[in-house]
Amino acid sequence: MKEAYIYDSIRTPRGRGKKTGSLYEVKPIDLLATLFRALSKRNGNFDTTKVDDVVLGCVTPIGEQGGDIAKFGHVYGGWDYTVPGMQINRFCSSGLEAINLAAMKIRSGWEDLVVAGGVESMSR
Repeated sequence: MKEAYIYDSIRTPRGRGKKTGSLYEVKPIDLLATLFRALSKRNGNFDTTKVDDVVLGCVTPIGEQGGDIAKFGHVYGGWDYTVPGMQINRFCSSGLEAINLAAMKIRSGWEDLVVAGGVESMSR
């Protein structure tokens, strides 16, 4: 069985989850796009077509976080549009479940490079 490795980790800033919070004006997709741009830049502007999948957990996949924010987020962040994206909801463990699923995909040999994490804007 193949091993799965974490090559990098990155997160957005945090703020209070209410209308007076510092991130209230920032849309979830903008938070994600910032992460995807930074991840690419920190790793030598790698060829994003090499990414087999983007898996993101999201507790409330409605409104601004609806649709498939995993797909929309990386495309908005400048990654290649051919990279798939999947959004999952496991409530409070959504981001952790996304990382576990990414590791399972790699360890099974199904995929080689998966970007995983979570997104949630409690302020909005």
